Parts: sequence; C-alpha cells; structure tokens
Amino acid sequence: MEAAIRKFVNVRPGELRALLWSFGYFFFLLSTYYMLLPLRDAMGIEGGTRDLPWLFLATLVATLITAPLQAAVAAWLPRSRFVPVIYLFLVANMLVFWLLMRAGVSPVGVARAFFVWITVFSVFTVSVFWSFMADLYSSEQSKRLFGFIGAGGSVGSILGPQITQHLVGHIGVANLLLIAGTLLVAAVVCANRLENAAVAAQAANPDFQAASAGRQKAVGGGLFDGFSLLFKSSYLGGIGLWVFLLSFAGTMLYFVQAEVVASAATDTATRTRIFAMIATWVGILSLAIQLTATGRIIPAIGVGRAAALLPLVFVIGFAVLALSPVLLVVAGFQAVQRATNFGIANLARESLWTVVSREEKFKAKNIVDGTVFRGADAINAQVFSLFSRVLSLSVPVIAGISAVIAVGWLLLSLWLGRSQEKRAARPPAA
Repeated sequence: MEAAIRKFVNVRPGELRALLWSFGYFFFLLSTYYMLLPLRDAMGIEGGTRDLPWLFLATLVATLITAPLQAAVAAWLPRSRFVPVIYLFLVANMLVFWLLMRAGVSPVGVARAFFVWITVFSVFTVSVFWSFMADLYSSEQSKRLFGFIGAGGSVGSILGPQITQHLVGHIGVANLLLIAGTLLVAAVVCANRLENAAVAAQAANPDFQAASAGRQKAVGGGLFDGFSLLFKSSYLGGIGLWVFLLSFAGTMLYFVQAEVVASAATDTATRTRIFAMIATWVGILSLAIQLTATGRIIPAIGVGRAAALLPLVFVIGFAVLALSPVLLVVAGFQAVQRATNFGIANLARESLWTVVSREEKFKAKNIVDGTVFRGADAINAQVFSLFSRVLSLSVPVIAGISAVIAVGWLLLSLWLGRSQEKRAARPPAA
C-alpha cells in the first residue's frame, strides 16, 4: 500500500498510518456534507429565490451565536475529546431534523432552518478538521500531504451526492439524514484512531510534530479570544480578507446559479438532482487534481501562487459568464472553480494555518471560517440584491465588477504566500 501511495504523494517514514486515517476522516466527513448539500440548495429555494439573502443573514446570526461556543469547548477540552463532542452533537441535530421532517411539521419553516443549520454544520465540521490537521502536520508536511488528505474529501464529495441522487426518490428526503448521521459517526471513529496513529508517528519520525504532550492539552482562554487574535495580527487579518473575497466571488456565482436553476426546473427533486450532478463533477475534478498534481504544485510554486489560482479561475470564469449566462456555462464554471478551490487553493489556504499558534488555530480559525465567512456571505448576498434588484445591473456588468475585484484577491494571495514562507522559517509557534 505504501508503494502505491508513494506514486501519488511524497510520504516519509512514520507518516503513512496517520495519513491514511486523515484520509478516512475527511472521506467520511465530506461524504456526510455532500449528501446534505444538494438537499440544502434545494431547500434554500423552497420559499423562492428572493428569500435567499435573508437566509444568508440568518446563517450569520447563527454563526455569531455558535462560534464562541465552539471556542469554549476547545478551551475546556483536550483535542481527543473536543472533536468527538462537536461531531456527536451535530449527529443529534440530524435526528431532530429527521423527526421534524417525518412528522411534516411546517415544511417551509423546517426547510429554511435546515438551510441555516447545514451551512453552520459545514463551518464546524470542516473548520474543526483542518484545525486538527494544522495541529498535526508541519508547514513542510502540509505541502506534501494535504493534497492526498484532501483527496479523501474529494472521494467523499463524489460518493455523497451519488447517495442522495440515487436514494432520494426511494427512501425520501428525511431518511437521508439517518445515513448521513452514520457517516459522521464513522468520521469520529477515524479521528480517534488518528490520535493513536499520531503518537506512533512521532516515535518513528522526529519531524512529525503531532502528538507532543502540549498538543493533547486544552487550549484554554475565554470564549471570545478568537476575535481579539484576529484583529491583532495582519497575517490573520489577511487570511480573513482572503476568505471575504472568496465569499464575494462565490456568492455572485451562487445567486446567478440559483436564478438559472430556478428557471430551468420547478420541483425540488429535479433541482436536487441538478445540484447533485454539479457536486459530482466537482468531486471528480478535485480528486483528479489532488491525486496527480496538488502534492507537486504547492511545493513547486509555493502556497501563495497556489492560492492565487482560484481568483485567476474566477477572473476567467466571470468573463465567459458575461458573454453567455446559461445553465451549461454556470454549471461548468461552478464545477471548475470549486474543483480548483478544493483541489488546490483551499489546501494552500489551510497551509497558511500551520505557522500560527495553537490558540490561533482552534480559536481564530473558527472565527475566520465561521463568522467572517458567513458574515461575508450575508453582506455579499445583500450586495447582489443591490446590484440586481435595486440598480438593475445585468449579469455581464455584475460579472465584470466581480472579475476586477478578483484581481485584487489574486494579489492578496501572493502577499499571504510570502508571509507564510517567512513564518515557516521561524521556530514553531507555541
């Protein structure tokens, strides 16, 4: 197995077992999320596309409430207990939604609540995962190994929508939550085994800095420390701005997609299948990139240039969309940008966190991935509403504005990359 994996990734002695459990952990995690993502997108337009900006605002409020709670759990519990507590709480949430859907309680209201919940769910699960990875692997290891770990998520992102696409017509929407909950429990099992593998990895490879005694302790501190950490550091502020600009570009594309899909299909099941098809192609493209290119691209060109590939895709994609705003173009653009994000740029962004302190990883990262991202979503949703409904700007004009902003995003990526390399050359943060 190690010989086969070496064809795709530069794995070194002592790393393989932890690498495989990391792969499995992310596989089950994104299988769960991508099972539910088509359902979220379909439910998001259940009450009409005009409600979407307000759902984004509700998501921001929910994130503002829950982000400090996650920081509190990280402060009080060691990593080996913190991760299972967060995920099993979310499994309990799924059971509540299953009961509400089976009972037929306020379908539109439950659909809106589920839209908000699954967005918060994605923040918690993925942010906790990458905080864990940044705590386990060094900056140098992240460039070599995060591509293969990300491939586990891509396999899950392929399987998840396929489960939804093929089972939703047979078992119904509500029962999909039971399958998703089972997959999330499997992710918890992988996370626990990863803790054990990390201990063995350090013994076999001194460069593997995963399981030192300090990393098994609770982070400590208060509920709102993440906010102050974010504002004290220009580096963390730059990551926050990067995420804001990612949200801007993604939100502009998302609302155009929602309008086009709403016009092309009138029932929830058909819309769910369309979104599942897009998610499937994203997974296939991401997996191909991660297995064949990511582990070579990021070490070769650096974290900054790798992160800059995503805004470059948005510049080109918005230019094409300005010329032809139809379903095929929107679906293709969405698939390519998300594949570039998950296949390269997101992994480069996660590498940025390997050179900060543990407190910043488990507190400030949560704020960036949650509050900043969802706050940006809420703001940018209103910006799109201003563009399209108040100013009556056409899709080509909105695409042109977005392309110009993406150029600034590209330059920010390069600056962050240079800063990351400087920090990586220093002794590891405590």
